[in-house]
Amino acid sequence: MPDHALATEATPEPTGPSFAELGLDKRVVAALAQQGITHPTPVQAAVVPDGLAGRDVLGRAQTGSGKTLAFGLPILARLAGSKSRPKQPRALIIVPTRELATQVRRSLEPLAFASRLKLTTVYGGTAYDRQIKQLRAGADIVVATPGRLQDLMDKGHCLTDDVEVTVLDEADHLCDLGFYPAVDELLNQTPAGSQRMLLSATLDGDVDKLVRTHLRNPQLHELDPNAGAVTTMGHHVMVVGGFRDKVAAATALVEANPRSIIFTRTREGATELCDALGEGGIEAVDLHGNLSQRVRERNLHKFSTGKAQVVVATDVAARGIHVDNVGLVVHFDAPTDAKAYLHRSGRTARAGESGTVVTITTPRQVDEVTRLQSRAGVETRHHDIRTTPRPITADTLATSGQAAPAPRKGGGGGPRRGPGGRPSSGRPTGGGYRGRREGGSSYDRRGPREERTSYGDRPDRGFKGRDDRPARTWDRDERPRSRDDRPARAWEDRGDRSRPRRDDRPARTWEDRQDRPARSRDDRPARDDRPARDDRAPRSTEGRRQRPGATRADGSKNRWSADKKRQATGRR
Repeated sequence: MPDHALATEATPEPTGPSFAELGLDKRVVAALAQQGITHPTPVQAAVVPDGLAGRDVLGRAQTGSGKTLAFGLPILARLAGSKSRPKQPRALIIVPTRELATQVRRSLEPLAFASRLKLTTVYGGTAYDRQIKQLRAGADIVVATPGRLQDLMDKGHCLTDDVEVTVLDEADHLCDLGFYPAVDELLNQTPAGSQRMLLSATLDGDVDKLVRTHLRNPQLHELDPNAGAVTTMGHHVMVVGGFRDKVAAATALVEANPRSIIFTRTREGATELCDALGEGGIEAVDLHGNLSQRVRERNLHKFSTGKAQVVVATDVAARGIHVDNVGLVVHFDAPTDAKAYLHRSGRTARAGESGTVVTITTPRQVDEVTRLQSRAGVETRHHDIRTTPRPITADTLATSGQAAPAPRKGGGGGPRRGPGGRPSSGRPTGGGYRGRREGGSSYDRRGPREERTSYGDRPDRGFKGRDDRPARTWDRDERPRSRDDRPARAWEDRGDRSRPRRDDRPARTWEDRQDRPARSRDDRPARDDRPARDDRAPRSTEGRRQRPGATRADGSKNRWSADKKRQATGRR
């Protein structure tokens, strides 16, 4: 297998019985042996026997412990030897993200092929046609996200009457993402007597509701309750001054550790940090929900094959994605809870390998990060970015820094509380970590307190209040307050603005008309006195449009115009 190939399943050193001793099919055991997997991990050794016996299973184990094969092997053993009807899968594996669905498919597909079973994935962001076609072809195992699976079921392309096994992988993350109602509805549509298995790195919250509602006397397997206690993983906190220093620290860490994953809180932050690393000459790709499924798979493939040096991702990559030889995980933005911290950190130090986890933070957030890591059950070392030796490799971090300071009581950089516990507009006053170095200087860039300018030393800013304004030169009381205070205007003052009416005009009498000279027909000139037509002066035709049928200067007729006139008038 190439150094940077996606692993089919992370497995620690061989312990306990072999897969053949667990009662698995010889073809499955041979397929596992081809991948170099001969002995089960502790979670697999605990879950597989109960799964083969048909019991409901409730399992918990740390990330990277091999949970995929723990529930996948019993499914293959139960379904082998028969075929599924069209649109009637016999096993459902429900996962929270598309990336995890792809990872589960890559882990189980070679084993399903060896068992002569059909496996398909169903998730959003891709075309319906191919998924519908595979379901019609009689898929035995469907690995799906809740939204697309419910959509296909509502349209009649996937039926659950023949479902024998239902698995919820990363059930706590399903509930955290708000899929609890959809998952609850999906389980209600499966046969009541079918087998159900629920495995995750953590079991809390709405997972308890699913267990009480849908699992029948489940067999509980809780391995490594302290999920953060991975002895091959080193945890560190890098304290910086501000955002620009965070980018510089991330760049320095990635340059010294080529195979790295950086986690940000937002999608826009992942894109901006990826661009910043690219400007610094580091080949980086981003992975978040704003990208199409094709782009996400392409970027993940670049990183897994070594074409990209670092992946900048949101929590979409914190679950179920396993890439070989990831030596460093950087929390560019600290996660919100301990569970997210453990899942992010679990992308390194998998399968017994070593790894380093670095959380970049500012002085005001150190107390909060320290409490977060304490809840996660990890021990950390704190470093000042200004004094940390270069290059910042795993060995450098392990031999430098200091133990985590105890968080201050009531600190954390929260807002100042006024009377009644309400936040005031003052500057945060919590027990912020000042990260003192040699010489006693702190991260506060404003200088020593005795050298700062106090409020009393500031120059006079001018007017102190309304009474200090210059007096106005006119009395406001002299102005009229309303329209009623204005002096009345009489109509006599307006003057005569009216026009003379028609009745006021001088009358005109008929006698006035008789004064005009009378005109009679006899005064007109006789027609015989008019000049004859032939005696009229010829009229020039230059510049005039010739009429239809008119005679030209050469004596010819304008025939074309005459024909047009006859056509227009309908005459022959």
